[in-house]
Amino acid sequence: MNKMFKKNVQIIFSIVLFAMFTFSTQAQNRKKGGGNARATPSRSAAPSKPAAQSRPAANNSNRDRNTNAGNNNDRKKNISNNNNNSGNSNINSGNKKVNIDNSKKNVNVNVNNSKNVNINNNRNTVVRRNSSLHYGRPPYRYGGHRYYCVHPYHFHPYHPFFWGPMWHPWGFVIATMATTAIIVSVANQQYHYDQGVYYSSGTGGYTVVPAPLGATITTLPPASQTVVVNETTNNYYYGGTYYEKSDKGYTVVAPTAGTIVENLPEGGKEEKIGEQTYVKVGETYYQPITKDGKDVYEVVLIEDDK
Repeated sequence: MNKMFKKNVQIIFSIVLFAMFTFSTQAQNRKKGGGNARATPSRSAAPSKPAAQSRPAANNSNRDRNTNAGNNNDRKKNISNNNNNSGNSNINSGNKKVNIDNSKKNVNVNVNNSKNVNINNNRNTVVRRNSSLHYGRPPYRYGGHRYYCVHPYHFHPYHPFFWGPMWHPWGFVIATMATTAIIVSVANQQYHYDQGVYYSSGTGGYTVVPAPLGATITTLPPASQTVVVNETTNNYYYGGTYYEKSDKGYTVVAPTAGTIVENLPEGGKEEKIGEQTYVKVGETYYQPITKDGKDVYEVVLIEDDK
């Protein structure tokens, strides 16, 4: 019995060893011949040119991306330009029109609220001497100058007077000129005049300037006041501008020494001279005084104290 059992064990062991040997041999053959088992591509069947042709396709896609990006940028620029230009009308240089912001129906004016506007226009702010006026009191002397006034100095604060919505101070800029404006020519230079205000045209619109000497209008601006120059002459005053009656209407003249006005325009400034404070409008000095119980201003005559 034991012999039989041993014999069977030997047979089983031999079978197992044979199976293992066979399995190992097949595995080695697979490793050695696995690559060779596949058919080696022939020269005519395996060129790599199609793969190489994929580069132009990639370049084309890049070009498409760049083109699309450029188009997108152009669209953004166009959108930005359209947004910036929306509500703006074109410039017509022939008619001297400027850009108008149509989105603001009631506002086409660029406001300069500065009260100290420096305008170099001394030619119409030089005070005229009044030959018929005799000063009965000595002048005020300070800093090498003599300041002549008929009435004694009486300080009161400077409060700019408002002549209405159509009046603007020197340096104020508007984009378009009103249809009621007229052209006034003085010394081969043209100005626009509208309701007591004079404008000089420029690239940025129309700028308010001091009334040019010699400008003549047929009708005085509204709310003009009559001011006495002497016993035989009156001037007409409006917004810091003086007019004199002439053959063709009313002509702009320089202020006359001793003239008294009730109100001074915006754009003047108080100037301390020694112990007295004057109001300077352009190059004209006004002394604050009191007359008939009212605070008013007198045009000062200034001379060098030699």
